[in-house]
Order: sequence, then structure tokens, then C-alpha cells
Amino acid sequence: MNILLLGSGGRESAIAWKLSQSALLTNLYIATGNGGTLTFGQNVNMSILDFPSIATFCLQHEINLLISGSEAPAVAGIWDYFQREDLKHIAVIAPSQTSAMLEGSKAFAKEFMKKHQVATASYLEITKENISEAYAWFDTRNPPYVIKADGLAEGKGVVLPESKEEARQLIDDFVLNKRFGASSEKVVLEEFLAGIEFSIFVYTNGTEYVILPNAKDYKRRFEGNIGLNTGGMGCISPVPFVDDDLMTKVENEIIKPTINGLKADGMPYDGFIYFGLINCEDRPKVIEYNCRLGDPEAEVILPRIESDLIALFQAGLSQKLSSFQVQISDQASATVMLVSDGYPEAYEKGHNITGIENVHLSTVFHAGTTLKDYELVTNGGRVLAITSLGTNIQEALGKSYESIDRIRFKGQKWRSDIGFEFV
Repeated sequence: MNILLLGSGGRESAIAWKLSQSALLTNLYIATGNGGTLTFGQNVNMSILDFPSIATFCLQHEINLLISGSEAPAVAGIWDYFQREDLKHIAVIAPSQTSAMLEGSKAFAKEFMKKHQVATASYLEITKENISEAYAWFDTRNPPYVIKADGLAEGKGVVLPESKEEARQLIDDFVLNKRFGASSEKVVLEEFLAGIEFSIFVYTNGTEYVILPNAKDYKRRFEGNIGLNTGGMGCISPVPFVDDDLMTKVENEIIKPTINGLKADGMPYDGFIYFGLINCEDRPKVIEYNCRLGDPEAEVILPRIESDLIALFQAGLSQKLSSFQVQISDQASATVMLVSDGYPEAYEKGHNITGIENVHLSTVFHAGTTLKDYELVTNGGRVLAITSLGTNIQEALGKSYESIDRIRFKGQKWRSDIGFEFV
């Protein structure tokens, strides 16, 4: 099978790694890929939003399966584009454009959850026309508050102000000053939910689904869960407190209503759904949907999936997903991100990376890297994801931190307390 994977981050590096292990794979192409995906396939210098060029490439290289690793092509309508007569023979792992709005618009997602009785927080939509309602919302509630940019903001569009004054300033910055451009012309205010966050993943064909390993991400930049939100500083799997009882509630109160809602609303879907959840006094609620695997969650859950990923996709595409048994390792997995100094704000690029060849206890997934004059250099805020397996989380983390000691680039930073609640 010839496959084209769209994306260039750590998530796509992990997906490419997993695909490359399949006996069903003939050729793997990654657009645009990074300095590490070259190990698993061929990088293609092509924009993931240039649908005509993607279509031409697929036809020329006899692509059988197109996978949207990133959310951007899904939200822009890659699935819909490939429903054309000359392209529909190419299977696409991505939601339809309407379905992708579950991630592309926080307001759309909240309306969907309300309609289909998916457990989530109460909310209010705000634009410049009704911004005074936001001020009233703050006046009638105690902090912290939850403010979310409606559109895509690369994981940085959610803030939790600790005072009414800060909240008013942020709502003005989001809506009136367009902090995230069109993505924050509308925002969603949410009831603050106290609890512990975790993530559940499913692969679905829009009718059937299989549950994949769960995970817990650490988004705050610094130790002790302080500092700015990032795209993720590390991750663990499985989550120790996610037991059978909690998973039964997640499936009955969140996963099934979501899949049934997709069917009821006629929203085609063939791909991953990421449920960002919070456990509130043993009641799970949805914080957000993502219409793809998370990052760095992909790097921590894919190594625990022992089943063939291509075979899983084939089962979904052939409507045989309900009979597919996903084999999941009993081992724990831990990922620690190596990031550039200054991330998630201003940071430098182009620094040489050395020592990866000396890592033997872990798998190194590339996130923000590229080749410059045949040398591996930094090319992003999150640079490398160091993932290890172990009999427990503590052992897996120990391997990742030992591996980090072997890697060097100028200004490298990481969090030394990933999984701190459980080790």
C-alpha cells in the first residue's frame, strides 16, 4: 500500500514510525515531514493545504491511502476535496470538513455536545457585539475563568485568568485586538471545572469505533505546572486513575453520544477523535475535541499499540471495525519533550543537534527538526520527543531522562517532573 501522510511534527513522526512497521506498507511519503521522518519514508516538499498539488501527487504516485496527521487539512476540507470522481478511489483518514469543526470551532463543538447530551461544562459565546455579556459573566462568578479562542490557535488559545481584571483584559485582547486573528473574533467562556485532566482516543469510521490507549499531557511550561501553556511538555500512558469504572462512564456518557451524534447529524468521519477530558469528582466531562491524535500524546500511545495501524485503517474503511481487536501493551509509556529556550514565546532555530545516535533506551521522535547542509538542526519550539517503555511510569520516565542526557543542542530545555503525581 502506498501512503501519503500530511504533517511535520512529533505526531506525524510517531505515525510514520508506526506505519513503517507494517508488512502492508509499500511506500510511505510524508509532506512535509521533518529531519526524523526521513528514517521511515520519503519527505515531500509540499504544503499540506495545497489540495490540488496533493491530488496530483497522489495520482502520480498511485497513493492508496491519504492520512491527515495535522488538524489543518481536515478543517480546510481535505476529505471533501477527495470525494471528487477522479479522486474518490483514494481512501482518506480524516473527518469531513463539517465533522472537523468539532476541533475547528469551540462554539460548534459546544453546540454539538449540548444537542447530543455529551457531558461538558456550561458556556457562553462571545463576539464584539455581545462583549458586555462577558463582563457580566465575570461579575457573577468567582475566578479562575476559562476563555477559549473559537478557532485553531496551535494549542495556545485557552487561558485561565485568576482575577476579574485580568479576565476583562484578556477578553478585550482576544476579541477586540484579535490576539489570534480570525480564530479569536469569537470566544467561548466556560464554567471552570475542578479536577484532573486526561485524554481518551478512539479511531472511528463514523459508525463503529475502537478505544485506544489513554494518556495524560502536561501543557504548562515549567515544573510544578506553572508558566504559559504549550503544545505539550510531556505525556504518560496509561493514566493510573483511569480504571474500568471511569472508562465505563466515559464510554456511555461521552464516546457513544458523540459517535451517535455524528451519525444522527450526517457528519462523515473516518479518523481519530481525541477527547480532552476532566475527571470531576468521578464524573468525566469534555474539555475539548480534537479531530486527530494529540501531540505529544501520539508519541506516547502509539508505542503501546501492538496491532498493525494500516490493518486498523483497513478494518475501518471496510466497515469491519467492530470485529477488530486492538492489542495494547501492558507496559507503561512516557514522553518528555526537549524544547528550545524561550518556547512557547520567542526562540531561536538552526542549532545543531547531536547525540541521538547514542540513545538506546528510548525512541526519539522528531518534532521541530530539519536538515541543513546534511546536518540535523532545530526548527521549532518543541524539538524532540523522547519516548520510553517500562514496567511502570517511573521506569519509563527514568529511561527517557537518561536518554536526554545523551542529546545536545544549544538552549535545550525540558521539564524534569513529568508524571510527578504518580511517581
